[in-house]
Amino acid sequence: MSPLASSLFLPLSAPLHVAPLPPGMGFPPAPPSVSSPPGVPISPSGPLTSPLCAPSRLSLRGPGASPQPGPGQARRVGLSSPRLRPLRGGRGAGRGGRRRGSRAHMTAGEMDGEVPAGSGGAASDLAKPPVIEPKDPEQLLMQTPQRNPLLLSHTLQELLSKDTVQVELIPEKKGLFLKHVEYEVSSKRFKCSVYRRYNDFVVFHEMLLQKFPYRMVPALPPKRMLGADREFIESRRRALKRFINLVARHPPFSEDVLLKLFLSFSGSDVQNKLRELVQGVGDEFMTCQLAPRAKDFLPADIQAQFAASRELIRNIYNSFYKLRDRAERIASRAIDNASDLLIFGKELSALGSDTTPLPSWAALNNSTWGTLKQALKGLSVEFALLADKAVQQGKQEESDVVEKLNLFLDLLQSYKDLCERHEKGVLHKHQRALHKYSMMKKQMMSATVQNKEPESVEQLESRIVEQENAIMTMELRNYFSLYCLHQETQLIHIYLPLTSHILGAFVNSQIQGHKEMSKVWNELKPKLSCLFVGPHNMPTPPLSPPEGNFFSN
Repeated sequence: MSPLASSLFLPLSAPLHVAPLPPGMGFPPAPPSVSSPPGVPISPSGPLTSPLCAPSRLSLRGPGASPQPGPGQARRVGLSSPRLRPLRGGRGAGRGGRRRGSRAHMTAGEMDGEVPAGSGGAASDLAKPPVIEPKDPEQLLMQTPQRNPLLLSHTLQELLSKDTVQVELIPEKKGLFLKHVEYEVSSKRFKCSVYRRYNDFVVFHEMLLQKFPYRMVPALPPKRMLGADREFIESRRRALKRFINLVARHPPFSEDVLLKLFLSFSGSDVQNKLRELVQGVGDEFMTCQLAPRAKDFLPADIQAQFAASRELIRNIYNSFYKLRDRAERIASRAIDNASDLLIFGKELSALGSDTTPLPSWAALNNSTWGTLKQALKGLSVEFALLADKAVQQGKQEESDVVEKLNLFLDLLQSYKDLCERHEKGVLHKHQRALHKYSMMKKQMMSATVQNKEPESVEQLESRIVEQENAIMTMELRNYFSLYCLHQETQLIHIYLPLTSHILGAFVNSQIQGHKEMSKVWNELKPKLSCLFVGPHNMPTPPLSPPEGNFFSN
C-alpha cells in the first residue's frame, strides 16, 4: 500500500479515540480508558473551541481575556443558552433579559454571518437540532456502549442490494409546441413503477442538495432544449439510471422520505410534493441529533486526513477516467467489427450472385467459376452470424463494463463536488464572518475611545454578541461537514471493490465473445473446401502461410 493510501481513514478497524459524551445527549458515557484525541480539547461543560477554524472568537478579546466562560455565559452552544457571553466593561449589566436569542443553529443559507442590526428578535424562532431528554443514570449504566457513529459498517453487497431502479424510455408525447420525453422508473424495493420527466429529476436533485448539503449528491446529465437526437436521449437515460441508483443505495438518502416519494408517488404534482417535504424542515445539520457533538467523534488529524483523501480520490478518478475511455473504444471497435463482418459477407454473396456471362476465352474454366460462385453465395449466412456475435459482445461490454465505470466515475465526481462545496461554502463563509466580527470589534474599540452615545454602543455590542453566535454556528457546521466528509470517504472505499466486478465482467465478455465467434469460424471452415479446386476438379487444401505467402520474393 502506498504511503498516501495508508494515511487515510481506512481500514475501518483502525483504533479511533472517541471523546466522552456528557449526560443528556442520549448516549452512554465512554469507559474511563477512552481519552480525548490529542490536540482537541473537549470540555463537556464549556463552549466548543475550533482548532481548525482560526482565529477563534477568544483570540479577538485581547491578551488579557480569559479562555473560560464567565458568569452568565453559554455553557453548551445550541442547547439551552440564550447567548454566548455577557457584554464586557460593565456595559449592558442588568440588561441580559433584553438580549436576543442565540443563533447557534442556522440553515445552510444563513451561514454567511450577515447579522443586521436589530434583526436578532427573530433568531429565537430558528429551528434547533433536537435535544434528547436526560435519562436516569441507572438506565445509562445498564446500557451497553454503542459503536462510534462516525464509522460505517456497510459492505458493497449490502449497498447494491438496497434497491435496483430501472429507467426506461416510453413513447414520446407531443406537447403544445415541442415533444417531451418521459421515463418509466421502476423500483425493486418499493415494487412500483412511476412516470417521470427530466424536470422531475431536476427538482428531486435540488431538494437533495438543499436537505443534504454535506453529502455526495450525484450530478444530473445536461438538458438539451432543441435537437435532442436518439443518441443523446439514450445517453441521458443511462445517466439518469446511474443517478437514481446511486441515490437509492446511499445510506442516508435511502431512508429519507424524499426518495420514497420520488419512487412511489404516482400523482401529477410530484415536484410540489417534493418541495413541500423540504420546506420548513431544515437541512441535515438541523435534524441530525449528533450535529452539535460531531467534533467529539472526529480524529485529531482530520484536516490532514481530508487533504490526503482528496488527493487519493483525485488520482483514482483520473485513472478510472482513462480506463472508461479505453473500454468505450474497445466496445465501439467490437460494434464496428460487426458492421465490417456483415458487409464482408454481403459482398461475398453479391459476388456469388453475379450473372454476368463469361467471355469465350474463359470458357475452359466455366465449371470452376460456377462452383466458386455457388460456395461464395452461401457464406453470407455465417458472416452475418459472426457480425451478430460481435454486436452482442460490444453491447455486453457497454452495459457491464463501460456503464459500471461510468457509475463509479459519477460517484467520484460527486465526492469532488462535495469537497468544493465544503471549501467554498462552510469555510469561505466562516472566514467572512470572522472578518466581519473583527471589524465590529474595531468599531467597538473606536466607539469606546470616542465616548459615543450609549445607545449606539449598546446596539453595536448586541450585534457583536449575535455575530459570535453566528461564528460558533459555522464552527459547528464545519465540524459536521467534516464528519459527513469522513463518512462519504468511507463510502467511496466501500465502492472500490467494484473494480474487481468491472474487470471480471470485461474478462468474461472477452472469453465468451471469442468462444462463440471461434465456434462460428470453425463451422465455416469446412464450407471452404470447394473453393480450393486443383487439377481435374479435385479439391485441394489451402496453402499454409509459409508455403503460400503472396508477398514473398
